[in-house]
Amino acid sequence: MESSKDMHRRQKILKVKSCPDSEAVKPQEYQGAPSISMTRTKTGLHGKEYQILEEILARGNMLNALRKVEANKGAPGVDGMEVSSLRKHLKEEWRYIKSVLLSGTYIPMPVREVEIPKPDGGVRTLGIPTAIDRMIQQAISQKLAPIFDRDFSEASYGFRAGRSAHQAVLKAKEYIEEGYRWVVDTDIEKFFDRVNHDMLMARVARKVSDKRVLKLVRSYLNAGAMVGGVVVERYKGTP
Repeated sequence: MESSKDMHRRQKILKVKSCPDSEAVKPQEYQGAPSISMTRTKTGLHGKEYQILEEILARGNMLNALRKVEANKGAPGVDGMEVSSLRKHLKEEWRYIKSVLLSGTYIPMPVREVEIPKPDGGVRTLGIPTAIDRMIQQAISQKLAPIFDRDFSEASYGFRAGRSAHQAVLKAKEYIEEGYRWVVDTDIEKFFDRVNHDMLMARVARKVSDKRVLKLVRSYLNAGAMVGGVVVERYKGTP
């Protein structure tokens, strides 16, 4: 059994692999998924490698992610670090953390699993990442979300930047005024607990060609959960 202290120590002693880009660590390929390779310029998109990891780890993007994590507060993860201690910790360790992220050797810590009572009975299982992993995930989301958001339905309002439940209510009122009277309410039971990792990553790889980012996202899916002091591996679902 590995304690949270031991896991933190293991993460800290990871050696950084120093090598030119052409010899960088190559994560697993995602079979069957066409990769869109592109780079941003002032005039548009061109058929070159789009190094989005550097954009994710850019100072401005990381500071924005840090502020959002601090604003959301939240409970500590398996390492016990409070969000209020994150900024001080980053001043001491960010150079190291960034180096292992760039080298492809960063290993996320397991989430702390908690059960939240549901209004209609039963419980909802939530995974609480460490403060550091929360910040990194937020930074990834800030760069990947706009790439995928443009393909989402205009009728979708949940968990999207610039959209809210209030807008959905206003849209529903418009439908009522147009004469619509029927509402169909559907729900996929335990959807997020059952997401297939391979299918999800294949779809991400259709729009993100930076293999380092694909490996990092996959590592978060596979991070596992700490349950009763024991790390439980995860093969499906989003923690």
